[in-house]
Amino acid sequence: MEGAGDEPPPFPPFTDETAAHKARLVEDAWNSRDPEAVSRACTRESRSRNRTIFLDGRSEIVAFLAEKWRTEREYRSIKELWAFEGNRSAVRFACEWRDDTGQWFRACGNESWELDDNGPMAVRHASINDVAIDESERLFHWPQGRRPDDHPSLSTLGL
Repeated sequence: MEGAGDEPPPFPPFTDETAAHKARLVEDAWNSRDPEAVSRACTRESRSRNRTIFLDGRSEIVAFLAEKWRTEREYRSIKELWAFEGNRSAVRFACEWRDDTGQWFRACGNESWELDDNGPMAVRHASINDVAIDESERLFHWPQGRRPDDHPSLSTLGL
């Protein structure tokens, strides 16, 4: 998770390496399925759009994610840096989960991030498309939590 342990999170302006590392830290926080951990990667006043839902501040982000992960079971996500400049990053992602009926889904989307000077996300816009998949079509099979370093990336998986 961002800022976990002794390692400080990367700060803008980014290099190729630090921008990719920032995307991985955010992915790790999302895969923890811990709304508080995700919110710590945001400023207190962070604004976020997730599909058609607009959120203002950490408390709304936490409430949204708690409900999301109550209904999106066995959630796993991969994020991949697409581009960055200054304090802005574009990240593409895919995630898989099942609902309470057992139906599996894959969501693919793009996120645009604007970070403050200290690294937390001040603005996030996410555009996401969902598709129902059969369990046999799943590609994300690691145990719940952080994606193993040797698991294929989105590019390797062809997503």
